[in-house]
Amino acid sequence: MTAGLSAHHQRLAQRKREAITAAATKLFLERGYDGTSLAKIAQEAVVSKSTLFKQFPTKAALFEAIVTEYWKGGPDPSAPATQPGDLRAGLSAIGRQYAELIGRPAMAALFRIVIAELPRFPELGRAQFELGKLPYFISVQHYLDAEHAAGTAVVPDAESATNQFLGMIANYVLWPRMLLADWSPAPADVDRAVEEAVTTMLARYARGAGDPQHS
Repeated sequence: MTAGLSAHHQRLAQRKREAITAAATKLFLERGYDGTSLAKIAQEAVVSKSTLFKQFPTKAALFEAIVTEYWKGGPDPSAPATQPGDLRAGLSAIGRQYAELIGRPAMAALFRIVIAELPRFPELGRAQFELGKLPYFISVQHYLDAEHAAGTAVVPDAESATNQFLGMIANYVLWPRMLLADWSPAPADVDRAVEEAVTTMLARYARGAGDPQHS
């Protein structure tokens, strides 16, 4: 009985947490970070202020939770994203995962909040980078290092290669959303963009790709 009640309370707390982060995102976009109070977020989420403060004692803590939640779905930063051995398959899997992650409407909303408030609240940019983008970036870098160590790729600078790969995908999937409200590429077009990025990476880094440095 106690275990059942505990599980019920955990589910209830999770639903309230999700309601709070959804309300905060909506209000941050409408009113700005500075113009949104925790009391207003509690009202929008239909929870008590004590419930909100119990989970998020400060607005900064709430924003950090939003960043962490939105970047869920990325690979574990402490291990390679996939097992090395097949560079095309590995990059294709990572690329599709990344495109799906940054293609979510909520992700574009998060970037808009950060960009709009960055001059007054640089800590928002740091939170977005350190809690969101950086762990994902490191995980992909680890994967490319693993392919290099396995001999299936020649990647002398995995940091630069990761920038190239993720940048090619984000340049099609995410950044147009910052300027074009109706930007919503079809899944087939997103897949094509990912495969073009993979093909470019293979031409540059695959073992035996034809470049003299690969010999």
